[in-house]
Formats: sequence, C-alpha cells, structure tokens
Amino acid sequence: MDVSPLRTDYRPRRALDLAATAGVFQRGPGDPAQRSHAGVIWRATRTPLGAATTALAQRADGRVSIACWGPGAEWAIAQAPALCGAEDQPDPFDAARHPLIDATYRRNRGLLIARTDLVLDAVAQAIIEQKVTLRQAFGAWRRLVTRFGSPAPGPVPFPLVVPPSASGWRRIPSWAWHAAGLEPPQARTLVQTATRADSLIRAINAAPPDGQDAILQSLRGIGAWTSAEVRTRAFGDPDAVAVGDFHLSHHVGYALTGSRTDDDGMLALLEPWRGQRQRVIRLILRSGATGPRRGPRLHIEDHRSR
Repeated sequence: MDVSPLRTDYRPRRALDLAATAGVFQRGPGDPAQRSHAGVIWRATRTPLGAATTALAQRADGRVSIACWGPGAEWAIAQAPALCGAEDQPDPFDAARHPLIDATYRRNRGLLIARTDLVLDAVAQAIIEQKVTLRQAFGAWRRLVTRFGSPAPGPVPFPLVVPPSASGWRRIPSWAWHAAGLEPPQARTLVQTATRADSLIRAINAAPPDGQDAILQSLRGIGAWTSAEVRTRAFGDPDAVAVGDFHLSHHVGYALTGSRTDDDGMLALLEPWRGQRQRVIRLILRSGATGPRRGPRLHIEDHRSR
C-alpha cells in the first residue's frame, strides 16, 4: 500500500513562531488528535475530502515543511498555510497603546492567529469546554475522540486519532457522554449541532465574518462564549472575545490596569483595539501578566459516579 505523502514547503511572508501559532489547537497534553514530537506538529483531522494526517516542521530559515497523508491529504495540504497563520493580518495593529502589549508584541512577532477551517471540530471542542475546567474538558475530549474517532492515516510515530464525523458524534450513546464527564446539556447541544452540521457548515462558510456569530448563536446551547471560541479556532477571527469566561476578564483587567474587572470592564478596556481584540488577549496571555489567583480554586466536580 502506498503511504507516500503529499509534500510542500510554506514560506511565511512575515515572522512565524509555528509552535505558538499552530500549537494552540492542541487540547491538552494528552490530545489524541494533535501532538508535538521532536519539533514536529502532528495533526489528525477529518476534512471535507476524508481523514488526513498533517505533519508540520519549521526549519532554521523560517520555512515550514508540510507532509499530508490520507484521503483528505489534498485538502489538508492546501489548508496548511492558513494553519500557519498565512491569512492573519496583524497590520495595522497599534500595540503602542499600552506598554505591556507593546513589549509583548515586540517579543512575539511570530505569534499569528491561525485558522483550521474545520467548523465541526471547533464546535465540538468549544461545547465540551463549556462551564468546566480545562482539565475536565481536555479529559472529555481525549476519551471521546479516542473511543469514537478513527486511526489517523500515514506512518505516524505514535497513536493519533481522527475526531468523529457528524454522524459519529450523533451516534455516541448517552452512557459514553456520562463516562467522559460531560453534563447532559453539553451532550445534547453537541448532538443537536452535529445533526445540523451540514447546513450549519454551508451557512457559516457562506456568511461574511460579521454574520457568523448570529448563525452560531441561533443554535440552542451556543452562546456568546462558545461562538467566540468557534470563530477564533475555525476562522482565525482576530476580534473574537469570549465573554463569560471564568478567568479571562480578570486576566485582561489585571494586565491592562493592575486590577481585576468583569466582562463589561474587559470590553471597555479592549475597545481601543476593536478589530484586533483577540490578538490583544493572546498577547496578554503570552505575557504572563495575568495577576495572582484570589479565592478558592474552581472545584472539579465529577458526576460520573452518580
């Protein structure tokens, strides 16, 4: 059987930190669908043409070597530059509005906002991450994808799993959602969204960027936070802001003013960068200036024994 990959080199037009740009799509250290190994990012995806494995490695001269295997290899290799931030437009971006943002931006010129162009994967991940800790969400993603996904094509150096298709998400039994640690509302939202996946993907791909949020929020169980996460991951929206996040507003407030704030305060602080607010958030998180924790750590509730 021929396992020869499709190969290409991508030469970025601007500075690129591949690990920071594409690595953000890995859902925790145990993600079965994306891992980094020996300087190579390995991704297993279910493209519109079928399953694909993509390997990306950045060379000393800045170029990215890309190899893709599987029925979806042609789609994956054509999409790979966007995965490396090729469609991001950081200019004009006035980092000088705040000294922390300016200094962090200067140190992280290669941090771009990438896109996957995979709506269903982004929706599934965001729904799983609703109202739980990242530790819980990453564990649920790992369990569900490992059990209900399919082996990634190509000679991968470790087990890699392609996430379920829309029909695959729909067929997951109720006990499996429970065993993975998801609450029934999350499971229902994901199943209902998967049932409408084809029409959702057609509508959102045809919509202008400023119309995508309304389409996503028209789905039951998807609100402003989930919509922003989907638009950031699937489409590289540089302005998406996930209101309703347990920590984000506090991080933004502390970084920009030295004091915690709420969602309204966060939006007011980010307003001068409208159009680039997600970029500011990325830089704040990259800076590490997110402030001390206050109050009890969010309790991790495991309802699987109920």
